[in-house]
Amino acid sequence: MSDFRAPFLPCRLANWLTARRERGSATIQMVVLMPALFTLMFLGVQAAVLYQGRTITLAAAQEGARIAAAADGTNAAGVAAASDFVSSTSAGLKNTSVSGNRTATTATITVTTYTVSLIPFVSPKITQSASMPVERLTG
Repeated sequence: MSDFRAPFLPCRLANWLTARRERGSATIQMVVLMPALFTLMFLGVQAAVLYQGRTITLAAAQEGARIAAAADGTNAAGVAAASDFVSSTSAGLKNTSVSGNRTATTATITVTTYTVSLIPFVSPKITQSASMPVERLTG
């Protein structure tokens, strides 16, 4: 109804009335949008940290399996190589445990670790495993 009278008022007065009705709307929009924006940013960073942790853990498992699968390799050497790989990266991984199994045909290394979390009371667990055939001399 007030919009019906607005064209009859002088232009400056109509602009002033419109601006007065919308006063504070930017503040309300920011109060609603900022938490959503920060949540989206934190989720993106958390996803990147998880991806990095998964990549490092997988690379460590592959390195350990490669060492354990060598013709003169042992299970203990593969576990040690994977542990050294994780500790040399210093990428915020904590409570890392490495286990391995070497049979006559395959060498398997499993690395389990926890990454840094931006979300309180959550500690994402990452487990990666790699298997390789054991090198054998045939002839």
